[in-house]
Amino acid sequence: MAQQALDQPIYTYRDYLTWPEDHRCELIAGRIFSMAPAPSLDHQTVVVELTTQIAIQLRGKPCRVLSAPLDVRLREETESENEIKNVVQPDILVVCDANKLDQRGCLGAPDWIIEVLSPGTAAKDHIHKRLLYERHGVLEYWLVHPTDRLVAIYRLNTEGKYNQAEILETRGRHTVGSLPDLEIDWEIVFRNL
Repeated sequence: MAQQALDQPIYTYRDYLTWPEDHRCELIAGRIFSMAPAPSLDHQTVVVELTTQIAIQLRGKPCRVLSAPLDVRLREETESENEIKNVVQPDILVVCDANKLDQRGCLGAPDWIIEVLSPGTAAKDHIHKRLLYERHGVLEYWLVHPTDRLVAIYRLNTEGKYNQAEILETRGRHTVGSLPDLEIDWEIVFRNL
C-alpha cells in the first residue's frame, strides 16, 4: 500500500506544508503517495555515486545537481503556488534554469531526473511519475535498476512526448542526451555493490 494512492480528497501544496516533517509523501494529481521507508544501502550508494559524478562534471556550469529530499513543485498553468497538486521528491535532479530554484526546492520541471528503483517504488516511478514528468516537460528521465543493472531512459521529443524507453545495461560510460558534455561511468557507480 505504500505506493498506492489512497482513497481520499484532492490535496494541494498548501495542505502538504501543514503536514509533519516525518510524514514522508508525495502528491501526484492531488493524491497522497506515501514514500517507502528509508532506502536500502545499495539504493543510497547508487544515488551518492551518481550525484557525485554529476556534481563534479557540472562544476563551473550553470546547471545544478540536487538530491532528495527536495520538493519539486510541478504547477499547472491555472494553479497558484498554494494550489499546486504535484509535489515530488526525485532521487536526483538537474536544473539548468536557476530561476526555478528557491528555498523550498524547485518550482517547475527539472531538465533531468533520475529515480533509483526500489521494490516499493517501481510502479509509481514507472507509471505515475513518468506521465507527470512527460506532461511537465522534463527533458530526460532515467530509471536505474540497481539489482538488474539496467537503466531505462526516456527523452522528450519535439511533440512533447517521451520516446519509447531506451533500455541499456549499466556498463561502461553513457552520455546524457539533454547534457551532452556529461557522461556517467557505470563501473564507478556500481563498484561498491
